[in-house]
Amino acid sequence: MVDTRFHHPVAPLALAELLTLGGHGDLTPGSGAGDALIHGANELHTASEHEIVFAASAGYRKALQSTRAAAVIVIPALAGDVPPGCLAVQSEKAHEVFVDLLHVLFPSDTKQVVGGYVEAGDGEALIEDGVVRGPGVVIGPNAEIGSGTVIGANSVIGAGVTIGRNCVIGPHCSIECAHLGDGVVLQAGVRIGTEGFGFLDPARRNRKIPQLGRVIIQDRVEIGANSAIDRGALGDTSIGEGTKIDNLVQIAHNCVIGRNCVISGNAGLAGSTVLEDSVVIAGGVGISGHLTVGRGTVVYGASVVSKSCPPGSRLAGYPAQDIKVWRREVVRNRLMAKGAKDDV
Repeated sequence: MVDTRFHHPVAPLALAELLTLGGHGDLTPGSGAGDALIHGANELHTASEHEIVFAASAGYRKALQSTRAAAVIVIPALAGDVPPGCLAVQSEKAHEVFVDLLHVLFPSDTKQVVGGYVEAGDGEALIEDGVVRGPGVVIGPNAEIGSGTVIGANSVIGAGVTIGRNCVIGPHCSIECAHLGDGVVLQAGVRIGTEGFGFLDPARRNRKIPQLGRVIIQDRVEIGANSAIDRGALGDTSIGEGTKIDNLVQIAHNCVIGRNCVISGNAGLAGSTVLEDSVVIAGGVGISGHLTVGRGTVVYGASVVSKSCPPGSRLAGYPAQDIKVWRREVVRNRLMAKGAKDDV
């Protein structure tokens, strides 16, 4: 969802006007449909009857069929899956059209986030008794910070951010577009809620996709020094309670990490990765995006996970595979390199 604590849309726009302002007035649906008011944008499965969404490939079909959105920018191949009551705006470049509309609805997305800070104590932040602030701390308006929380020197808490009780925010941290639970620990230099790395037409135009989501960090999460957690594009990046993350870890936009996971240093998760509960990720592991790592899985050091795996997996190698198979291949390759026959 687009949390209006962090991203403020323009006043509601009629669908026809929104399309025209986005440069796509020729796509206005049938008579009268263009009068529908659009208040914001969302994902298919969480949209309300006043929001616009998009469906750009067959992977969106199931969510499209049950969306409650007011309108959807949809490729023609999926037009038949648009539910009654949802206006279909057809385009072969549905994602690009949707991004154009996001720039109209949220014209100051990046500037609004990074510009919404005021000097500590001078804004409208709600700070409970017992909060300790080091020198140089900056807290944005409408932020909320619970009692017993300690904030280290020169850290920046963005507008609208909420931080629970008894948290430790180390020095030189920045937090924006995020909600933190109780007992959260951020070591020095952690970046929470930075823009996700999302671009259309990569390596050619590199056109930025607005990053309008949030980061949700549940209770008792600890994040090591200089790690970065990107906010979602439209939805949330979330970290489940009790999860521990080491230094220099990158969590990309829209990742969902379960409870009591352990992620070691220099690991990187690409966008929309899902780690189920109690997953262990060793140091230097890379995980491709849009896949699910099953509950209780262990991924050994420097492995690269390129496809989803079932619960309880033990993975190693590049690409990652069952560790027993990987070990046999390593032994075989070493023997072959020494001139042995391939009969191991």
